[in-house]
Amino acid sequence: MSATDTKAVESDGWEAVAELPPSAKLVAKVLEYNDRLTQSQLAEETMLPPRTVRYGLNRLEEVDAVDSRFSFTDARKRVYTLAVEDEAKQDGTRGTKRDGTRSGSVLPADD
Repeated sequence: MSATDTKAVESDGWEAVAELPPSAKLVAKVLEYNDRLTQSQLAEETMLPPRTVRYGLNRLEEVDAVDSRFSFTDARKRVYTLAVEDEAKQDGTRGTKRDGTRSGSVLPADD
């Protein structure tokens, strides 16, 4: 394992994903929007070759960014889910501006 790999493993959440190759980032982003996907579904969604998806998944597994389990419908396949959560979703600040107002919110007019 290289120094870069060690640094990525020590990072947590999206920080670790940010240091990965673009293919791994794309796979992570697709998994963020789709709860559970197989490798073939990921290849279809990302429009990447299956080998590239496999590489991205392996890199994501190295930094514990994805979880995998066997499919109940077909034991030959594995189903992948994103293990890191969006920090904004965790603390409820998604869409919050610097001034503390929610994006898209309407402020009352001054009289």
